[in-house]
Amino acid sequence: MTRSYKLLCQSCDKTFEDDGFMLDCDGEHQASLLIAEYAADTFTVDRQQPGMYRYHSWLPIVKNISGSSGTVTYQSKSLSQLTGLPFLWISFNGYWPEKGVKLETTTFKELEAYTVLSRLPEGFDDVLVVSSAGNTASAFAYICSQQKQPCLIILPESGLARMQFTESLDPCVKIVCLTGNVDYYDAIVLANRVAQREGFVLEGGVKNVARRAGLGVTMLNAVETIGRLPDYYFQAVGSGAGGIAVHEMARCLMKDTRFGNRYPRLMLGQNKPFAPIYHSWKAKRSSLIELSSDEGKRQIQSIVSKVLSNQKPPYAVRGGVFDVLVESQGDMLAASNQEIQQAMNTFYTAEGIDIDPAAGVAFATLLSELRASHIDRDAVVLLNVTGGGWEHKRAHCRLIPASPALRICDSELASGDVMDRIMGLF
Repeated sequence: MTRSYKLLCQSCDKTFEDDGFMLDCDGEHQASLLIAEYAADTFTVDRQQPGMYRYHSWLPIVKNISGSSGTVTYQSKSLSQLTGLPFLWISFNGYWPEKGVKLETTTFKELEAYTVLSRLPEGFDDVLVVSSAGNTASAFAYICSQQKQPCLIILPESGLARMQFTESLDPCVKIVCLTGNVDYYDAIVLANRVAQREGFVLEGGVKNVARRAGLGVTMLNAVETIGRLPDYYFQAVGSGAGGIAVHEMARCLMKDTRFGNRYPRLMLGQNKPFAPIYHSWKAKRSSLIELSSDEGKRQIQSIVSKVLSNQKPPYAVRGGVFDVLVESQGDMLAASNQEIQQAMNTFYTAEGIDIDPAAGVAFATLLSELRASHIDRDAVVLLNVTGGGWEHKRAHCRLIPASPALRICDSELASGDVMDRIMGLF
């Protein structure tokens, strides 16, 4: 498979041939997210391809990887009655075989992991370095293990709970667990240091066009199912990558012209009290309100959805969260732990499947907006359940916890031998 796309800088409009690794434009200008410009102008679905690869013409990839599942978009009579929204659609990303979706690690992070690996050139055998708050770590660990792709996962200890799989991880995957007063941002900083060493390549997070395209599969599946772009899109965000991703896919679909000419309004939620994007947006700022590291960590400890704990989200970067909120006429919302738990319970009662706290944030904010009469009852609304079925899978499958190859406490992060200890894992 050849690359049927180019990379475009949103600041200077310079285009690049992709090598599978590129994360930034080389121009001297405002930081900007690269986007993929596809050769195909129209949205096509290849029903002969498995899982998410049915959308390969709008994915920045050079190969398919076996084992991928995808998103299921459906309508629920019970949820429509509950919300009073006759055109409410659910995008379910998780483990719910009875509904036809089987993401082995139970969240939409699996979509981005498959796409990132599919973007890498054939013969790539360096170590892929991935930082995560938890769900991304699980997805990359599982898929890299299946593909025998060397991978270093760096995550805070709170993310270990989801590192459980139906089989033991291949030795090519090494997990470094950070302990003590640490969070996701500490994992990001350490991953950046490691990736400067020869033989290690940074996955790149939101800068990686493949990661965003994978998350954007949610919008492609929804439009394939609904037949049009939704009016509203609800999702919880930590970094905002998912919101950026579906907005970019909506832009591609609008160019096609068959599915509508207006962006879905992005209604993005965070978990109070740690809600830096929410507070920045409500203050009408185009730059992020930054907390001290200690205050950020204190707030993160009190939220139920730890995966939404990015202290340095891509808010002000060109093409980042601020820009897509403005362009979509969207809004930032927030929910408390209690509201999230109530929403999770309500969803389970209605649908008979558990959802993750992050998905609970999205559902809680949707319910809040409905109570405030902020949504037209005839609107087409898409609720992204970004993760679900974890408890369902635990009840039906024997899961094996993955053990960290190395634990590094907060007091050791600045020490000189940390890098040597990590290099020694491979």
